[in-house]
Amino acid sequence: MQRRPALLVALLASALVSGGLAVGPPAAAAGRAAAAGGGPTLSVDPAAARHAISRDIYGMNFADAALEKELKLPVDRWGGNATTRYNYLTDTSNRASDWYFENIPENVADPGALPDGSTADQFVEKDRAAGTSTIMTVPLIGWVPKPAREKLCGFSIAKYGPQQSIDPWDEDCGNGIAPDGSFITGNDPTDTSIPAGADFVAGWVKYLGDRYGDAAHGGVKFYNLDNEPDIWHETHRDVHPKGATYDEMKATTYAVASAIKATDPAAKTLGPAGWGWNSVTLSGADQQTCNTQGGSCWANPPDRAAHGGVDFGAWYLQQMAAYEKAHGTRILDYYDNHWYPQGNGIFGENDDEATQALRLRSTRGLWDPTYTDESWIGQTVKAIPRMKALTEANYPGTKTAITEYNWGALDKVDGGIAQADILGIFGREGLDLATLWGPPANDDPGAYAFRMYLNYDGAGSAFGDTSVRAASTDQDQVAVYAAERSSDRNLTVMVINKSPGAVTAPLSVAGLVGSSRAQVYQYGQADTKAVKHLADQTLTDGAATLSLPGYSITELVLPPAGRSCTVTYTRQSVWLGGFTAAVDIRNTGDTALDHWTVKWNYPGDQQVTNAWNAKVTQNGKSVTASDMDYNARIGVGGSTSFGFQGTWTSNDSPPTAFTLNGTPCAVG
Repeated sequence: MQRRPALLVALLASALVSGGLAVGPPAAAAGRAAAAGGGPTLSVDPAAARHAISRDIYGMNFADAALEKELKLPVDRWGGNATTRYNYLTDTSNRASDWYFENIPENVADPGALPDGSTADQFVEKDRAAGTSTIMTVPLIGWVPKPAREKLCGFSIAKYGPQQSIDPWDEDCGNGIAPDGSFITGNDPTDTSIPAGADFVAGWVKYLGDRYGDAAHGGVKFYNLDNEPDIWHETHRDVHPKGATYDEMKATTYAVASAIKATDPAAKTLGPAGWGWNSVTLSGADQQTCNTQGGSCWANPPDRAAHGGVDFGAWYLQQMAAYEKAHGTRILDYYDNHWYPQGNGIFGENDDEATQALRLRSTRGLWDPTYTDESWIGQTVKAIPRMKALTEANYPGTKTAITEYNWGALDKVDGGIAQADILGIFGREGLDLATLWGPPANDDPGAYAFRMYLNYDGAGSAFGDTSVRAASTDQDQVAVYAAERSSDRNLTVMVINKSPGAVTAPLSVAGLVGSSRAQVYQYGQADTKAVKHLADQTLTDGAATLSLPGYSITELVLPPAGRSCTVTYTRQSVWLGGFTAAVDIRNTGDTALDHWTVKWNYPGDQQVTNAWNAKVTQNGKSVTASDMDYNARIGVGGSTSFGFQGTWTSNDSPPTAFTLNGTPCAVG
C-alpha cells in the first residue's frame, strides 16, 4: 500500500470540511460477540430504491492475472506514487519517497526496442487478455525520468550531504532528510528528471492508440490525471517541493486532459485523484502551509481564501464545468478521490479484537451521516454521498470514482468481511468506479469477498446489477445488500455477519407470496479457502429466519419464479417530439388480481399527455398507471393492456423495469 503522509495525520482542526460536526460518541462495539440468536431484522423491497450498479466498482490496482481473468475483473489501474513519474519511452519510473527518489529502469527483455514491450505495455496486454479495461495514470507533475536507463537519485549524498536514511543497496542515495530532521532543499530536479507536459502525454496516448486501438475500439479506456497531486510536496519533493495550488491544478488539468481528449476523444479521464479527506477541501499548497503553521490556518487557509473561500474540490469541478462551457468538450469524466481509513491500528500487524471491530465499523465512514470518524478526522465523513453532492452541485453529469482504498487485513477473515461490506456499500450508494489498492492473493479472504460478488458459484454467476432497497436494524452487526440481476431477473441478497459470533436474523422480502426457495452460497471463517453451496433456504410469503455463522458472507439467490407478472412495453410510433405506446400486463402468478397498478421510470424526458384503458399520472420521470374498474380483474394467466400518447425532447429511450402492485415484473 502507498505510504500515507505522516504530516497529514496531525494538527487538523474540526473546521477542515464545511458542513459541521456530527455529534455523539463513536459507534460502540457492544453486541459484536453475540451468541446465536438476537440478530437484527433484515428487510428487502425489490420494488424500492432501484438504481443501476456500475460493474466498474469491482476493480483493483495491479490485479493478479489469474484472479483478474477468473473474476472477469471490469477495471485494473496502473497507479500509485511511481506512476506519477513514469517515462514510457524508456520504461523507467521514479519511486519518489517510497524508495529514495530513485529512477528505476524496469526489467524488459530488449531495452533497445522500447517503447514496445514496456512494463506499461505488458500491463495493458494482461488486461486485454482478461477482457479488463485499463486505467492508465499519466503525469501532470511536469517531470519524468531522464532518457538514460540508469539508476539516478534525487538526493545524492555526495552532492547534498549526510541524510537520515540511505538506500542499503546504493550508499549515494538518501531520503532527502538531513540528520537534524529537516527536509533538504535547493536540490536540482534535473538530477533525475526532464520536463514533460501535455505533449508528452499526448504522445503516449497516441502510441497506445496506434498499438492497441483507441478507447472506442478495445484500447486503453481510462486515464487517471496523475496520482495524489496534493501531496507531491512530500512524495515528489525532489522535483515539486511546493504544494500544488488551485491555479496549478486548473492549468495542468486543462492542458493534459484536453490533450488526451484531442488525441482519443472516446477516452475517459479521472481526477484530481487526491489522497483522502483533506483533498476534498484543500489544495496541496494549503495542506503544506497549514501543516507548518497550524492553528487558525486550518480555518482560513491562504490558497482557499484567494479563491473566494471555495473548497478545493468544489472549485476544481467548477473550473472543469467552465472549460466545457467555453470549449464544448468535457475534459473530466470522473471526480476521483482516494479513501483510506485513518483509525489507529487498521493497517498494523496487530489484528486483535479491538482492531477488528474498528476495521469493520469504520466502513460506515463511506456513507453513514450519523457516524463520527474514529481518528484524527473526528467528524462525519460520508465519503460517497459527499462526492456525489459535490459533482451534482458543481459539475452535473460527472461520475464518481475511488481509485484507491484499502481497509487492511485482506489476508485475514475480518479483512475479507470488511471488503465484502465495502463492495456492497459501493453498489448501494451509487459509486461509479472503484479500484482496490494492494489487491489480495488468489486464496486470501479478500479475494473471496470479490468472488461473492463476481463469481460466487465458480461458473461466473454474479450479484445483481440493479440495486434494490435492503435494510438491517443493526448494520454494524449484520449488513445486508440486495440487487436484481438483469440476465435472469434473479434477486440476489448479500448478508454479511460482521460479528465474530453466530447470530440468527429474521429476513423479509416484500412482494413474495406463498413458498419460495433461495439458493444459498456462503463464505466464512469455518473454511477460508472455499465458497460453500448450502441447502436451499425456504421463504414463506417472503419470510425466513437465517442462521449466520460468525464472520460470514451469505448470498441468497431467489429465482424469478417468485414473481408473478410480465410487462411488455411497445413503442407503436415515434416522431420528432412525440410518440404513442402500449403496455401489456400478464398475470403469471397463481392468484387472480382484483385491481392493478403498474409503475415505471423513464430514462429519457418523455411526458405522457393522454391515455386510454388506464388512469395514468406522471411525477418527473415516474409514471403510475392503474385500472379503469372495467379492466381491474386479471385472472391467473390472463392479461390486459392500455395505451397512451406523449411527448419527448432529446431522449425517447423506453423504460426497462416495471412493478405491478409493488412487485417487480419480468420484462416481455
